[in-house]
Amino acid sequence: MFSGFSSLGNAYASIPQRLEEFFRCYPIAMMNDNIRKDDSNYGGKIFLPPSALSKLTMLNVRYPMLFELTSQESNKVTHGGVLEFTAEEGRVYLPQWMMETLEIQPGSVLQICSTDVPLGQFVKLEPQSVDFLDISDPKAVLERVLRNFSTLTENDIIEISYNKRIYRIKILNVKPESSSKSICVIETDLVTDFAPPVGYVEPDYKAQQKKAPSFDPSIKGLGSMSKRINYAEILDPADTNKSFHGEGQKLSGKAIKPKEDDIKEINVTLSGEPAPLNLPEGQLFFGFPYVPPKSDDSEDSTTESSKVFAGEGKSLRQTSKRRDKGAHQGSKTKAPKSPEVIEID
Repeated sequence: MFSGFSSLGNAYASIPQRLEEFFRCYPIAMMNDNIRKDDSNYGGKIFLPPSALSKLTMLNVRYPMLFELTSQESNKVTHGGVLEFTAEEGRVYLPQWMMETLEIQPGSVLQICSTDVPLGQFVKLEPQSVDFLDISDPKAVLERVLRNFSTLTENDIIEISYNKRIYRIKILNVKPESSSKSICVIETDLVTDFAPPVGYVEPDYKAQQKKAPSFDPSIKGLGSMSKRINYAEILDPADTNKSFHGEGQKLSGKAIKPKEDDIKEINVTLSGEPAPLNLPEGQLFFGFPYVPPKSDDSEDSTTESSKVFAGEGKSLRQTSKRRDKGAHQGSKTKAPKSPEVIEID
């Protein structure tokens, strides 16, 4: 006759129940050095005491364990997960951005309740500084850093750490919509969208197109860039008054003849104060083409012909030189060979 009550008792035990507890909240920076994890300061998970774990297991709470955090001072609400049950009894440790969102101070009373939020499908984010644009692939970065979060709640300003820099991001909108205005980001495909960062000014592309130069280099004709911009006229003219007069002289005694390449050089000088190179917009100048100097073969031949020391050397040890084959033939003629067969009549 009591079988019905036993079945009702089992059904009641399987219904998930809600945990409601009050704790003194403190930032993660105030945790004991033995259990503190500084990386958890850039996530959405909290530290609860071991007694909370025993109560959660008795209440048959669904996994993942998600909590609703309500401030008794400002009535602000946010959501988060749990990282470890290693806090002291009666205390809970929160990330710094969570305490700023709830507008609470260390030692304030915080109500923590177990809750359920729907799986997230879409989230719109707003970076709080233009420095976020320096990240080359923000979606890949968010895919990695959001693993430290269990929930995302509207109007929360979370903090993430990437490449030794801290970025603040505001949650503008989440889907699906619910009364909690929060979503779960564990084991779900989340579509992300970005709003312009705070302080970002959209460039005026139409004004930039109007200021763009309409110069066509092909109109100026063919030739080197130095001829197009008249580089020889831009420089200062050559100074005819030479500081040093005279001519050089070679060791061989011959006069130095000016080379044809030196005569054909452009009559410019780079001495004195440099003149500004003002080019039209759209032109670049890379200097004159380099022409290597020609080698004077005739000068080398004359120096080789004029020898300072003339004569022949003589070795202390005289050796007989071999005669070349075929150079001299002896006067004696070779005797004809005797025939191999002799015929006798």
